[in-house]
Amino acid sequence: MAVSSTSSGSLKTGVCLSTDRPDNPFTGQVIFETDTGKVFVWAGSTWVNIGDTSGEGVQLPSGTTAERPSSPTAGQMRFNETTGEPEWYSSSLGLWVNFRNAPIIEIAYLVIAGGGGGGVDVGNGGGTGGGGAGGYRNSYSSEESGGGATTESLLSVDPNTNYSVTVGAGGSSMTQGVDSSFHTVTTVGGGFGGAHSASANGGSGGSGGGANYGATGGSGTANQGFDGGSSSYAAPYNGAGGGGASAAGTAGGNPVGTGGAGLYSSITGSPVPRGGGGGGGAPGGTGGSGGVGGGGTGAGSSSNPSAGSDNTGGGGGGAGVSTTTLSGANGGSGIVILRYPGGLTPTVSAGLTATTTTVGDDKVTVFTAGTGTVSWA
Repeated sequence: MAVSSTSSGSLKTGVCLSTDRPDNPFTGQVIFETDTGKVFVWAGSTWVNIGDTSGEGVQLPSGTTAERPSSPTAGQMRFNETTGEPEWYSSSLGLWVNFRNAPIIEIAYLVIAGGGGGGVDVGNGGGTGGGGAGGYRNSYSSEESGGGATTESLLSVDPNTNYSVTVGAGGSSMTQGVDSSFHTVTTVGGGFGGAHSASANGGSGGSGGGANYGATGGSGTANQGFDGGSSSYAAPYNGAGGGGASAAGTAGGNPVGTGGAGLYSSITGSPVPRGGGGGGGAPGGTGGSGGVGGGGTGAGSSSNPSAGSDNTGGGGGGAGVSTTTLSGANGGSGIVILRYPGGLTPTVSAGLTATTTTVGDDKVTVFTAGTGTVSWA
């Protein structure tokens, strides 16, 4: 054993015996403090207690959560003074893991249900309501959820465990959209547009469907979407717009109702609008426009209604008597988007259509159709 009675730390091998720590230590240098009986090793930036003669054990480097290393290495260990727990760094997950817990994966999600179909015109000379957008729930960054809700919490999942995913289809004419889900997060299909008949009220759903004249718009689901517009019982009998993720559909009557606007999300790396309501149909003139975010346009005197856009949950446009079809347009299909640490590898089961891309330090998996499961390792 090399012995030193000074604090210079000039020895490059062996163990320093001293009452003081060296002023210019080298990485891996070991010192035995003769006055305390403790043993330390220089880890390049700090002294780490690796034992002592009193049997007190190893002393980990410590600091608050805010003081975590900016560029941690795989397996690095420390004591977190904020949580009062020891933790280690998992490079595959890109996060610090509490010693007493299994690694937990935090998932940011955007889950949108299928949009509702537009209203049917039975040939009595009036317009119909636009379909409501599918329910919209979002936990990415600080973005809004539907219905005026704030960002939801990230979802914690375990590695190597299967979690269910369902992408809801859009509803056909006078039919509610299909629910979408990821694990415990479910969104409600958009409500259908009211018909030019006894079924004039808009259907309720994630966002409510617009009404035919003289009737009431459907209700949206709390924290998912807004109500569909109502419509006055007065000429020219235009239909109301379906509700969207960020706004209600406008009323029918004069003028024709437009679909409520959707929301923009950058969960895939760039802002994309989704969750727009369908426009109301008109017995003449021009149909109502769909809401930003995939809402379909209502029928006019020379145009058929248009469907909600695929994978936006947009509501379908309402029918009008002067077009070649008396059926409302289909709602757009929903979507499920998951964003998580880039060191993970997803496994997607049969039955789901999905793509995975890398965005910055994260990966993003986009599910566009089907039902199945996903897991991570």
